[in-house]
Amino acid sequence: MIDIWFIIFLLLLGGIVGFFAGLLGIGGGGIMVPVLTSLFLAYGKPVDTVVHLALGTSMASIVVTSISSMRAHHKKNGVQWDIVKSIAPGMLLGAFAATFVASSLNSKYLAVFFSIFMAWISAQMFLNVKPKSHRALPGKISLFSAGCLIGAISSLVSIGGGSLTVPFLTWNNVRVTNAIGTSAALALPISLAGTLGYILNGWGKISEDPGTIGFIYLPGVIIISSVSFFMAPLGAKAAHKISVDTLKKIFALLLIALSLKMLAAVM
Repeated sequence: MIDIWFIIFLLLLGGIVGFFAGLLGIGGGGIMVPVLTSLFLAYGKPVDTVVHLALGTSMASIVVTSISSMRAHHKKNGVQWDIVKSIAPGMLLGAFAATFVASSLNSKYLAVFFSIFMAWISAQMFLNVKPKSHRALPGKISLFSAGCLIGAISSLVSIGGGSLTVPFLTWNNVRVTNAIGTSAALALPISLAGTLGYILNGWGKISEDPGTIGFIYLPGVIIISSVSFFMAPLGAKAAHKISVDTLKKIFALLLIALSLKMLAAVM
């Protein structure tokens, strides 16, 4: 399956994903899933499993980026580890369980759900909607339940959870800087559980390619991660020099365009 152009596309994808992850503090699933879907279709992957493969590959790629991001925020004391300990178990369960749901759904339904969710995220980003804090953090049971829901949705659309975790923590009176740092740390359990689930649920379903394990295309993960890991710090530096608000609007429009393209490709 691999040829020079396929490698070039993955390298470019890793660079773009890493840069925007550092610049805007978001995961790369919104870009990776539709782009990988188009790439896999172009290289002959069956349409009935192509979105599953894109979701799994994207989720596995987020693992490396989340480790880098977590370390950076930890060094700046931006992670509230007490919150991580309370909400991470729920995220692990939710993210893992959602892969069983995803594996049972048709690619068309997954594409529709992904596109609707990304449209909502894009609208929030374009309009710069920020929740106002007006309450304290709930108890451990409520945090666990919230973690289950965030983890499940994140796994279904293959994101690190930042677009859900940050608003949730901010709404519960956690400072924005700490909410972002804590969300970065929580992206690791989400991506690990999601990756494991997509491996198990896809085992034996895509066997024609030796580079594929379950719903994860390993060469893609390696190539994307190797570039995104180094591009994320560059994006973080650029965030202090350019107008992030304008780029958010452009990025939001890009997410919608990519989602619609993916939806058209699998329908």
